[in-house]
Amino acid sequence: MSSPATLPSDTAARRSIQPLPDLLVSQIAAGEVVERPASVVKELIENALDAGATRIDVRLDGGGIKRIVVADNGGGIARDELPLALARHATSKIATLAELESVASLGFRGEALASIASVAAVSITSRTPAADSAFTLEAEGEARAIAAAGSVGTRVEVADLFFKTPARRKFLRTEQTELGHCLTQIERIAAAHPQVAFSVSHAGRTLLQLAPATPRERALKLLPEEFAAAHRSVQAEAPGIRVQGWVGLPTAARARADAQYFYVNGRYVRDKVLSHAVRAAYADVLHGASQPMYCLFLDIDPTRVDVNVHPTKIEVRLRDSSAVHQFVLHAVQAALAETVRMPAPTATNVQSLADLAAARSGYAPTPLQPPLGIAQPVAAYLDLMAARPALVPVAAPASAAFPADVAAPTATAAMPAQQAASMPPLGYAIAQLAGIYVLAQNSAGLVIVDMHAAHERIVYEKLKHQLDAHAIPQQRLLIPQVFAADALDVASSEEHADTLAQIGLDLAPAAPTQLALRAVPALLAAVDGADGAALARAVLRDLREYGGSRVLTEHRNELLGTLACHAAVRANRRLTLEEMNALLREMEATERADQCNHGRPTWVQLSIGDLDRLFLRGR
Repeated sequence: MSSPATLPSDTAARRSIQPLPDLLVSQIAAGEVVERPASVVKELIENALDAGATRIDVRLDGGGIKRIVVADNGGGIARDELPLALARHATSKIATLAELESVASLGFRGEALASIASVAAVSITSRTPAADSAFTLEAEGEARAIAAAGSVGTRVEVADLFFKTPARRKFLRTEQTELGHCLTQIERIAAAHPQVAFSVSHAGRTLLQLAPATPRERALKLLPEEFAAAHRSVQAEAPGIRVQGWVGLPTAARARADAQYFYVNGRYVRDKVLSHAVRAAYADVLHGASQPMYCLFLDIDPTRVDVNVHPTKIEVRLRDSSAVHQFVLHAVQAALAETVRMPAPTATNVQSLADLAAARSGYAPTPLQPPLGIAQPVAAYLDLMAARPALVPVAAPASAAFPADVAAPTATAAMPAQQAASMPPLGYAIAQLAGIYVLAQNSAGLVIVDMHAAHERIVYEKLKHQLDAHAIPQQRLLIPQVFAADALDVASSEEHADTLAQIGLDLAPAAPTQLALRAVPALLAAVDGADGAALARAVLRDLREYGGSRVLTEHRNELLGTLACHAAVRANRRLTLEEMNALLREMEATERADQCNHGRPTWVQLSIGDLDRLFLRGR
């Protein structure tokens, strides 16, 4: 049996307190600033941008472990200031506490170059516009800069990273992995500085070449290809704060969070408040572990944000974090809500899918409980059908709006420009396929709509608005629907009666193992074949899982999604042409109608060109 460890006694020798050597202090600081080659690349590029560079060239060897060279065409460093560039806490960015609290530069701590020089071999060559030549200074050489050849700007070379601290070098990954981190870091910075040209090479091979571009062009160049075809613009402004950029549609979500760029005053950050705000905006269009893509820029009064939180400056602290959270959340929500929407109709002869379904089912909504509002005039469609085969629709509302990033369909050879301009975005229905899809013709070609997914989104949005207004209308059943239920369901119906009433359900025990459904949401009542008992069981399951006090707050979306799914038209339900067109018009008037509640597309567009390619026309 081993003996216990010997504890130091009061008489044991103790070291006296003494200052650490400057080199050791720098190496300790380097542990916070320099984690891997990508950290060095970040610090050097940020220095170049602060110097006003419009072109930055990065050359790497061995994934950045062997060598990193960053050259720029910025303002350069004066000869007598070169030694200070390698000194700890020496900087040209700030001089007072007031300047620190409103710092606008990317760097300001004055420790990056000193930290890098403490763990690697560093040399700086720089020239100012007023100098006759460049000057070079090596961290390990003389403190005096010597003349050298070089153009205006600065060139920093870092060799043999961590050779002075071998233990740190053991924690580096393979050269390819470290190279990947370097490229990711460069792309993050390049996205926020589209006016700057970047080039990156590794072992003499060019990996990245970025010319000056517009912010949108630069973002689309760096984000995955699927982002370009499925994104929305974000633009919102309030006193002292502005957010702009682009967010990917739910249909372009990814399994990993590797295409999420958020910037605060031009600085890439990872902030829990901001990332949560964006994620929350996707709450009712993206479910599960899927990750959205986005590139967002938050410009905020520098006095309202603290960037001096961490040496790497990747974390920030917001003074009014709750207000900023809500500002970003609503801005992204508004962008995702944009769809092929049209204004509500003003015509008096409005016929809706709910009206038609109610007539078939025998339900009669009361005047105080308006039916499901897939309510758009169908007279235009009836006139269109009367004009067949010419397919010349009457004028639809001219204010049909497409999202800013989605061009309105162009006229095709089969449809003159005047007719195309009068066509609603989703066109007019021509058929139903397999009891699942609605086929429609618009000015661009063929539109295919998943009718259940589209109607589910419409119902879901209506339920959200009704619940927010505390007015989900109920429809009393002429004959209560009695169904088998276990003891747990019966107990849950009594315990959560108030919550059930808020969402339009009225359940009462009919026997020890039976429940009577006496009222349902009016949206459900208007749908043929809707199974009220199945809905009641699903809602009771949600209430047991989340709790009645939380289901209408934290888990509102899940509950309303359950209601919407049961209230939407089902597969194999045969729709008339009038019903199909009513569905199309309601989609155009509904926020987020491009995706169902689970993030899947509700409709796709096939252009005439797409159809021609399918049939090899023109070959």
